[in-house]
Amino acid sequence: MDRARLQPVRLALLGCGTVGEGVVRLLRSSAAMLEQKLGAPLLLAGVADRSLKPNPAIGLERTMITRDAAALVARDDIDIVVELFGGLEPARGLILQALRTGKDVVTANKALLAEHGAEIFGAAAVAGRAVGLEASVGGGIPIMRTLREALAGDRQRAVYGIVNGTCNSILSTMTERGTEFADALAEAQRSGLAEADPTLDIDGHDAAHKLCLLATLAFGVSLKPRQVHTEGIRRVTLADIAYARELGYAVKLLAIAKDDAGQIEARVHPTMIHTRHLLAGVGGAFNAIYVNSEALGASMYYGRGAGMMPTATAVLADILEIARHRLAASRSGAPPLGYPFAMVMPARVKPMDDVLCEYYLRFTARDKPGVLGTIASVLGRHQISIASVIQQERGVETTVPVIMRTHQARERNLRRALAAISRHKMVERAPAFIRIEEEL
Repeated sequence: MDRARLQPVRLALLGCGTVGEGVVRLLRSSAAMLEQKLGAPLLLAGVADRSLKPNPAIGLERTMITRDAAALVARDDIDIVVELFGGLEPARGLILQALRTGKDVVTANKALLAEHGAEIFGAAAVAGRAVGLEASVGGGIPIMRTLREALAGDRQRAVYGIVNGTCNSILSTMTERGTEFADALAEAQRSGLAEADPTLDIDGHDAAHKLCLLATLAFGVSLKPRQVHTEGIRRVTLADIAYARELGYAVKLLAIAKDDAGQIEARVHPTMIHTRHLLAGVGGAFNAIYVNSEALGASMYYGRGAGMMPTATAVLADILEIARHRLAASRSGAPPLGYPFAMVMPARVKPMDDVLCEYYLRFTARDKPGVLGTIASVLGRHQISIASVIQQERGVETTVPVIMRTHQARERNLRRALAAISRHKMVERAPAFIRIEEEL
């Protein structure tokens, strides 16, 4: 290839919030290195943003900024469109417009890809263009590229992800400082780690969006957020975390996908994992994805899962990969999902009622003789056996916590048993439970 004839690869940036600013800073500060790696300059040709002001310090002049994103995407001199608006619209329409007009796309928009990925990847396949999505899961952790390429020769059996830094930070604060959930959330909001409205994070929806993409790359199936059993961390108490520690576990919000003979388990919920496991040591806002592969076995990918520069590095990695293919006059390179789009089939999702787990149970029971036996009897009638029990000594209180860890049981049976126990007068409040993943 004749370097003298290589023209700049020209970028259009849609959205210049936190991550967008990080991309601009990297393009400016690392311009020489990026050109050396690519063999041609990467040129930011325009930025679309509703409220952005010029910022010469990072290379944003007034002449580069527009509010008309569609016009920027339509320009003939644009090669790659970098979508960082977030949300479903106008991002969806702009990405489809870019693909139809021969541009490649890079995006960090996990919600859009989870909800409308089939339409977007289908349009990319028809146009022969690329969709870079590394920044959509795990921030700066190169998990998408790893699943698509490095692990492509192996069959993936399961993926476990700590993929929401807000939840992981809240649970870490509760564990390390003995702070209740509400106080840990307020601290995360004060530090800027949690949004003013944290619903998307703490109710598990952000992790569910990311799990859809992980499952597609791991198993070659199309999975929608509505198919993912999703629970957040609002109901995790400091008492649960303390009892988990006593039993030898840590509590994490896990995104779990398993291939069970062609049926896909897809669930996001608080999970107890053994304190000896690598995932138990992932603290603060860090992310980690733990993959079980048939030939390789277990491997884990760890790093900063959010923030300006970690996510911007993932965006730049996609830009470089796509730019290399453009300069080589090739098509878009490896399929973005690791499979030809036509080979990605809708997932057959295992009903949550059929999932097998071990469980942590916490009952608030009246302090009377025979309570433990009654609870055990109801569990036994529903085919749930007890592995261990923690029962506090009787004192002046009228109620006492009863903590149990079960052997493996079917979710349907557990829910029926807990409903039956809740109807007993010996139990003051609805029982609490957390699933245990003993053998990741």
